[in-house]
Amino acid sequence: MKALVGGWSLRVRATVVATLVVAVALAAAAVVLTGVLRGSLVRSATDQASLRMTSVMGHLAVPAIPVTPAVGLGTTTATNAGVALDPDVQVLRPGVRGESWTQEGYIFVTETVDTKSGPLVVSARASLQPTEQALAALRTLLIFGIPALLLLVAVLTWLFMSKALVPVSGITAKLADITARDLHQRVPVPVARDEINALARTVNATLDRLETAVEHHKRFVADAAHELRSPIATLRTRLELGERAAPELARESLTDVTRLQTIAADLLLLARLDAGEPLRTEEVDLGQLATEEALRLHPQMPIFLEIAPDVLVKGSPTHLTRVITNLLGNALRHADSTITVRLTADATLDVIDDGPGIPPEHRESVFDRFTRLDEARDRDAGGAGLGLAIAREIAHAHGGTLTVADTSATCLRLRLKPL
Repeated sequence: MKALVGGWSLRVRATVVATLVVAVALAAAAVVLTGVLRGSLVRSATDQASLRMTSVMGHLAVPAIPVTPAVGLGTTTATNAGVALDPDVQVLRPGVRGESWTQEGYIFVTETVDTKSGPLVVSARASLQPTEQALAALRTLLIFGIPALLLLVAVLTWLFMSKALVPVSGITAKLADITARDLHQRVPVPVARDEINALARTVNATLDRLETAVEHHKRFVADAAHELRSPIATLRTRLELGERAAPELARESLTDVTRLQTIAADLLLLARLDAGEPLRTEEVDLGQLATEEALRLHPQMPIFLEIAPDVLVKGSPTHLTRVITNLLGNALRHADSTITVRLTADATLDVIDDGPGIPPEHRESVFDRFTRLDEARDRDAGGAGLGLAIAREIAHAHGGTLTVADTSATCLRLRLKPL
């Protein structure tokens, strides 16, 4: 039940709760109202019977009017001129049984009065039929009125909550549109000075702080790029110039500098991707990129191409080339003899190698930064564990995915949205 209610929207929950609360209140009010009305009507009928009895007793107790008891059908009734015969009143001598009255549907009152001819027992009754009719009418009204009122409450609550949540829907829609590329946008602030207004102002204040942090991050990346590239480039130039004097030492130093330069470039690229810097996108032939990159690396190892023609995607050619380069580079380091590049019409690119494979428990961790499997560490000549992390970040920036396919061979699968 809790899971079911938890899946309801706030509008639905408020409507259901309001309707249930009103239903309980109306049910309690209906029970109280029925009880009070019944009691009032019964008292009214009792008073009516008492009035009849008192009227007869008043006539019987007047000394100037003689009372001549009449006996008929086993009953004794007052028949003097001052007492009109009433079928709902009986006047009997004590101990005498009168006419048998129907008990159901009536209320009875009885009292003894003293007269010149002796004590008489006066009994009167009043019908409860008007009471039952009034209660029946009330029940009919409640049976049809309560559901109608509950429906009205539900509709009004739904409309009220819908109107109250309009600003929240606007805030939600705006937040969904705001990304790291357009942090200058702000959510609409409602005019009413209520909790939703406070929420909107808090969200905008958070976006202000986030925009400031991203701007600082971008400036840091730009400064770091300059500060790192300049001394590395200078060091590389000096080593190249000194290669004649100490060729072996220079070659080793150049290798280390090249590795350091690659790591720095990878880190700066990841920083830009993390900052959400916009990509310069255009229509790209994914098959052409894969073919050109495979041909560039072909001399190192046989690469078999299975490329579907005219697979177009929207993306950055530079970044997509980097993805393919990293995937092929990973395959080159781990393949035993062959690599296969397969591109299907739905813009799914598979890079398959016949290497030792990736254990199932590591199929996600290989995309973590600076992650290299133990087996890869022995064979990796220069990788820092950033290639696959960069490739996945670029795939995500293009609205795609990069995973390890569940196949017998090692298969890295890139999925993009075709045009």
